[in-house]
Amino acid sequence: MGYRCRTCGVWHHERPTCFGLDLPAAVAGLSEIEFRRRVERGSEQCVLDNKHFFILGNLDVPIRNSSEFIRWTVWSTLSEAHFMRSSELWNTTGRESEPPYFGWLSNQIPGYPSSINIKATVQTEPVGVRPTIRVIDEGHPLSVDQEHGITEERAEELIHLALHGHDR
Repeated sequence: MGYRCRTCGVWHHERPTCFGLDLPAAVAGLSEIEFRRRVERGSEQCVLDNKHFFILGNLDVPIRNSSEFIRWTVWSTLSEAHFMRSSELWNTTGRESEPPYFGWLSNQIPGYPSSINIKATVQTEPVGVRPTIRVIDEGHPLSVDQEHGITEERAEELIHLALHGHDR
């Protein structure tokens, strides 16, 4: 299935469905100097001021009547204890049996009302697989869409917003 971009009109043979955010919102706005002074960052984890702990995970929204989904690779907070626990289990086989950790979503998802600091769970997955993030902020449209899925039309709208950041 392909995708025609609503902005440039170009046909893409594969529809883009995965989008990533490089940094938690609390870190993204820092100057380069502040970033170097205050942030420790790996490819999957980030710590701000030695007291705010973030982990990268996949937040999926299924597309109804399809096996496809829109995936945002985004950041969630973790408590210090859960951050340390997830670090301790990073390369441990069976870590996916760990109960989900509570977190706060730490990025704005395009096409949704404010999604920064909404309640989420972070489920550890098998070694080599990013955690799964599930929004649990009852009534938030992102939570509803994760639970019930979205239409093809809504998927096209979200793809457009993720690629271009504006409506039409």
